[in-house]
Amino acid sequence: MFSSIPMKRWDHQMPRIVVTECMQEVASFNPVSSHYEDFAIYRGNRLFEQRRGVHDEIDGARKVLEQSDLDFFASYGARSITSGGVLAAADWNRLSTEFLDALATVGPVDGAYFALHGAMQTETEDDPEGFLLQEARKILGERVPVVTSLDLHGIVTDRMLTHSDAVVVYHTYPHVDFFETGQRAARLLTRLVTEKITPVMAVVKIPALVRGDELITETGSIKHAIEIARRVEASESGLSAGMMIGNPFTDVPELRSNSIVVMDGDSDSAERYALEMANAFWRHHEKMQVPLSTVEESVNLASDVEGTVVMMDAADATSSGASGDSNAILRQLVEVGYQGTALLSIVDRAAVERAFAAGVGSTIRTSVGGTLDKIRFRPLEIEARVRLLSDGYFQSESFAQNWYSGNTAVLQAKNITLVVSSRPVSLFDRSFFHAHGQDPRRFDMVVVKSPHCEPHMFADWCDRLINVDAPGSTSANLHSLGHKNCGRPIFPLDTGVEFVPQAEVFRR
Repeated sequence: MFSSIPMKRWDHQMPRIVVTECMQEVASFNPVSSHYEDFAIYRGNRLFEQRRGVHDEIDGARKVLEQSDLDFFASYGARSITSGGVLAAADWNRLSTEFLDALATVGPVDGAYFALHGAMQTETEDDPEGFLLQEARKILGERVPVVTSLDLHGIVTDRMLTHSDAVVVYHTYPHVDFFETGQRAARLLTRLVTEKITPVMAVVKIPALVRGDELITETGSIKHAIEIARRVEASESGLSAGMMIGNPFTDVPELRSNSIVVMDGDSDSAERYALEMANAFWRHHEKMQVPLSTVEESVNLASDVEGTVVMMDAADATSSGASGDSNAILRQLVEVGYQGTALLSIVDRAAVERAFAAGVGSTIRTSVGGTLDKIRFRPLEIEARVRLLSDGYFQSESFAQNWYSGNTAVLQAKNITLVVSSRPVSLFDRSFFHAHGQDPRRFDMVVVKSPHCEPHMFADWCDRLINVDAPGSTSANLHSLGHKNCGRPIFPLDTGVEFVPQAEVFRR
């Protein structure tokens, strides 16, 4: 997969640390493939330069390493601009080749940090992160300490664990600890390089796919498991701990939930804590589903509310890998003649091109939606006035990252305002609406294509929040998706699922 480039011998006094990244979350049920162009690529230390102040894992690791006595540098970074469908084979070949070729040029190192996600999938590889770690070992050597960070929505595989000395997992959902996770990973790697510690990882594999408010780490029942993880990390011999709840939309063989504990040389404690965490999770797993209302019920409920109703359309969540072109709720609003003001987002490049051709102030007839996921949606004809046109470059409200939705148009169809983008963009905060002149507080209804947002974004101020059972490739109605590859039986796809907790130990 990668070209063999001879490594130079380097004369150095300080231990050398390499930092690298490959991050993408995919939805296997999205029929639209992802491609190389969907990634932001940074080579060498430009990775650090571009992430300075962004408050993500790379920025957190840089902050820690700058304060150490280590010589650190970046080799390669690839982060998807937003989540999407399965990565096409040719694009994966290009991406993985560049990643490994860059690693092969850095020379001997004393430690490596891999910022990964864990929910990537390609047409030819169900475990891309595991493949990269496996091939990286051939370049770096078996004895070089490797620390891997993962999203708690990631899938952790035996191959990933086999080729990592330690795994560090996000602790929060909604995710507000990207930076802190990078710091934790870099601190642990620093210790592995400079101290005599021996990481031992224990993992308990849990047959559950979970969603819903119970996974909010500050308020949901998942907090019981996370509290154990934090207690482990605060202990004298605890190195890392986390609860991985997987990504139900990445349908691969090792999809499940996992508790992970890393201790310094103490396999008995690692197993004990991993089992304690897994049992704390399993006690509450049946609550970890989303109560959903049908599209019809949701619109009827919204019509009776004074104030703003937020409709959570997690089935078309672009940050979870969906296509973003669902018009299911829009169609229902039109069909029932909804009288309130409504704000929605949708991906439809052709509609945007018509709006640009007509210009601001013009009235156009166009179809919207159903241009990408043609399995679930069909185009809806509307007449609308073009109110605003933009190039789609803006900054995210949550993390001050630069986001890009492609050419974007605001269309006014009577009482319905549509912010229509040419390409999917994350929608877990209000930045896409704000960047295009729309204040969600001024509408009777706002459709939010995300499973969860930080509370202040919508939940804290809206008059009612409704989780909608709409069609889509990231639906919380997991039975609707059609899993074919994940291990069975598994909750909630199967009934009567039994859990006999067992800890497996990985050590290098």
